[in-house]
Amino acid sequence: MQDCVLDMDIHAIAQILPHRYPFLLVDRVVRLQTYRQVHAYKNITYNEEVFTGHFPSKPIYPGVLIVEGMAQAGGLLAFVSLFGVDPEVARTKLVYFMTIDRVKFRNPVTPGDQMHYHLEVIKYKGMIWQVGGVAKVGDKVMAEAELKAMIVDKESGKRGAGEQA
Repeated sequence: MQDCVLDMDIHAIAQILPHRYPFLLVDRVVRLQTYRQVHAYKNITYNEEVFTGHFPSKPIYPGVLIVEGMAQAGGLLAFVSLFGVDPEVARTKLVYFMTIDRVKFRNPVTPGDQMHYHLEVIKYKGMIWQVGGVAKVGDKVMAEAELKAMIVDKESGKRGAGEQA
C-alpha cells in the first residue's frame, strides 16, 4: 500500500482488530500515516468493567490496559500499512506481542479522561514491527513504551511465506 493518511471510526477499527468488548481499547483513529505514525484515542468512562475492582474507592485505569491500548493502536498502524483497510485480509491475520520495553507509567488515568495514543514506527521488516510512543491525557504523558509485534496467519500462527525475523 502506498503512503497515505486516514482516520478510522469504531466500525472501521472493528473490521481490522479482532478485539471486542470489554477488550477493544481504541475508540477512534484520528490520524494514521502508513509506515510512519498513528494517533488514536480511548474514552475512559466510569462504566468500564475494570473499575469494579481497580479500585472501588478510587478508580484508576490499569497500566497494563494502557499498554494494551497502545499495542492495539500500533497493530492498526502495522496492519493498515501492509494491507490497507481490508476486512477480508483482517479475518485471516492476528497481531502478536513479541516484546514490551521501556515502559514507564507517569500519571494515573481516571474516569472521564480521553486517553490519546501517539505511536511512531521505529522499524519494520516484513511482518515484524517495532513502534514507540506515549499515552497522553491532554498535554500530560500518562505512560510511554516501545512495543514489538508480529503479524501472523490466524490459522497457522506463522508469518507469511518467506518471512524471516
